Amino acid sequence: MARILGIDPGSVVSGYGIIEQSGSRAPVYVTSGCIRSPRGEMPARLGVIYAGVREVIRAYRPDAVSIERVFLARNPQSALKLGQARGVAIAAAVADDLPIAEYAPREVKLAITGTGGAAKDQVQYMVRVLLGLDGTPAEDAADALALAICHVNTAAEVT
Repeated sequence: MARILGIDPGSVVSGYGIIEQSGSRAPVYVTSGCIRSPRGEMPARLGVIYAGVREVIRAYRPDAVSIERVFLARNPQSALKLGQARGVAIAAAVADDLPIAEYAPREVKLAITGTGGAAKDQVQYMVRVLLGLDGTPAEDAADALALAICHVNTAAEVT
């Protein structure tokens, strides 16, 4: 059984989601949530993201991490902040020698909904359906769960 941690990095809110996969069975939901960084100086926010990811890793012991690749944003400052948040999340996972897989947003949407241009609510809906959840996860948590599901599906196609 493999436990996959998906991370949707953000400088204010970083989503995380963990699923378990065993053989050809459907993935099973373990947990999800959001790491919320306080507004203010970027170094302090990055510290909160790093500590939050480390805490999730210690609590749930994933076997691998799936994280979103940085996309080209219209605002260079936003892209820079996203890249920094992504970097500290990766550093937190690397500190435990976890393998990292990276996926573009279009790639994740395609794997989850069947279309690379899916809207956020479509991703949330499909995550809910695929994992058999009673409620709809928050956007960032749903994106993180989608990253974990994408990794499971991609890894299954490769082997």
